[in-house]
Amino acid sequence: MADEVLLTQEGYDKLEAERDELVSVRRKEVSERLKEAISYGDLSENAEYDAAKNEQAELEERIHKLETMMRNATIVNEKDVKGDKVNVGLKVKVKDMDSKKSKEFIIVGSNESDPFSDPAKISNTSPVGRSLLGKKKGDKVEITVPDKILRYKIESISKAE
Repeated sequence: MADEVLLTQEGYDKLEAERDELVSVRRKEVSERLKEAISYGDLSENAEYDAAKNEQAELEERIHKLETMMRNATIVNEKDVKGDKVNVGLKVKVKDMDSKKSKEFIIVGSNESDPFSDPAKISNTSPVGRSLLGKKKGDKVEITVPDKILRYKIESISKAE
């Protein structure tokens, strides 16, 4: 059985849009490139044909991966998630106990993580995400990451915009 994929509705919609684009637009483009390469004749020494076949294989692999993720998706409905404990789809504001600086994270499924967004979208399976899940406002958390131990205090939990 395939692994469950946790997604917000926004994340699911993005996967669906990418899949639709690949199926309706990119497949046709690659098919046209293949037809053109075949028209050049001798396929045994046809670099354009080899490149188009490789592109087609990569495209079909990506489509299959997206469809598998969509099939195994559990959509976390942010409206149903209470804001009393850290959960997927919620924004968490933490205070770094060492630097005294505050940081905000949105907890998302692993396929939606984007640590460079503002606020950072971190995976529920990452060390930080996993450690914050289920915690309440005021809780202190120690998180072991490769080069140090992070010490956070949860300042607030809210719905992500």
